[in-house]
Order: sequence, then C-alpha cells, then structure tokens
Amino acid sequence: MRLMHSLTLLYALVMDWKLHELRAFAAVIDAGTFTDAAIDLGVSQAAVSRGIAGLERRAGGRLLRRMPRGCEPTALGQRFLPQARRVVAELHKLEDLLQAGHTSLRLGYAWSAVGKHTTPLLRGWARANPDIDLELVRHNSASGGLAEGMCDAAIVRTPLDPQRFDAVVVGLERRVAVFASDDSDWSRRRSLRMKDLASREVIVDPRTGTTRSDLWAKGKGPHILQTTGLDNWLDAIAAGKGVGMTSEATAVHHPRQGVSYRPVSDGPRIPVWLAWWHDEPPTGITALTDALTELYQDG
Repeated sequence: MRLMHSLTLLYALVMDWKLHELRAFAAVIDAGTFTDAAIDLGVSQAAVSRGIAGLERRAGGRLLRRMPRGCEPTALGQRFLPQARRVVAELHKLEDLLQAGHTSLRLGYAWSAVGKHTTPLLRGWARANPDIDLELVRHNSASGGLAEGMCDAAIVRTPLDPQRFDAVVVGLERRVAVFASDDSDWSRRRSLRMKDLASREVIVDPRTGTTRSDLWAKGKGPHILQTTGLDNWLDAIAAGKGVGMTSEATAVHHPRQGVSYRPVSDGPRIPVWLAWWHDEPPTGITALTDALTELYQDG
C-alpha cells in the first residue's frame, strides 16, 4: 500500500538518526535518570549513555544537563524533545501496523466524507468488521489523499484517472446552494434553481469542488470566482463575496455561522465514488463498497 511505502520512507529517515537513541533520550526525560531509563527500556545503563552521546553528536550540542540527582533537558534538548517524541510515535504506529497484519483501512476524503451516512458507516463497520479498523482521513486534494499516499481508499466526487485507480459509484447526492445568511434575495427561499445561481458570482475550488461552468448551457452560466480549500471557500461566502454550490454532504459536515444551505431543486445529482489504487486493492474494500452502497440506497 502507498501508506506503507510512506511509513517505510519515514522509517529509513529515522534510522539515520538511530531510533534507539531517540527512545533513550525520551526515556531519560521521562524517568529523570539514566538508571531508571535503562530499566524502563530493558537495556543497560551503558547502552542509554551511548545512545545519548550519539544523539548529542548528531544534534551538534548537549541535550541533557547532568544534575546531582538526575538530569534535565538543556535549551536545545527542550526544543528537540517534541520532535523526537513525534518521530518515535510515528514509528510505533508503523510497528503496530505491521504487527496487526495490515488490518487498518484509511478512508480519505477532501471536503466531506459521506454526509449523514458517516456515523452509521463507522458504527456499522465496527460491528461487522471488528478485525479491520476504519479510519477517516481528510486531505484537500482531488483524490482525497489517495494519490498522495495518505489513505488506502477515498471518497471522491470527481472522476479519477481510470488507468491508475479503480472506482465504483456508491451513491448519488443532491446539490445545495450556499450563501451568506443575511442575503436579502435568498434568505427566505426554501429552495433554489440553477438559473438563480447563474445570475450570481459563484465561488468554486477548481481542485476539489463539484461546481463547473459546464453545468449550465454555454453562455448561460455564472461568473466564476476561484478559491482554494473548504475554509477559504466558506469564509468568502460568509463575507458576501459570492455564493456557492456543493454536495449536500458539505452541509452536514460543515455548518458555519453566517452561512446558509438550500437545496437546488433542478441541480444534477453528484455521483459519489469509492476509489482505490488499481494495482493495490486494500483489505476490506469489497465490504466497504457494499456498506456504502447499502447506506445510500436506504436514503
């Protein structure tokens, strides 16, 4: 899996820094003495001392200040410690993943997972598939993090390259208009139409959004303003710089003060794809496809 490849690269980088040295440093800080750190790690005190000495050589300065009853981090050590802990924690995740036999399924998405179906999916999955942990990963890219190696499968609402990825439509979602809550023309409307949006400036994220000018007849579409990322998009709409259109799932996942959502009655439905690497179907992908399809069919 691409995730495994990314973690393996991290492992290779950490090995240049000697993982046992980083562990020794964190253990000494936690335990307070070299002796207690050695006991916690199950190694000799001499091994801890060598590890700290090696780490200090690599860091280019003293990390620990020896005291009569123990030791404490130097200024350099205090700055170094959070990063050392983070790297050791990431390597623990890699070890856990290997020991678990690759039974973690990371599901990526860009803006919103599967809307109102997200919680039922997570709860139902945990009951039906206790040996496979399903984890949601948000990554703002067209592939929901799949192409970047951030996840094993992804929920996407725009087509991906079929030469690289397999994908199946698991459901359809309604489009909703998004506008500032004090909009004098739309705030009292229960629903809107595509022609209503055509008369306004529409803000889109061209990388991950589902709104394109070709949704309208040629020459009949709105003036398009571009932005990047969900938060910037919502902020611009709340500020009254324009309006937007998105999947109903966005309204579920991202209620925002000052922003209102209304259904677009004649808006074409948005297909929701579950995608994964063509040459690396992840463990549990068939069960995930079935679970998502059933949720969308049930409404």
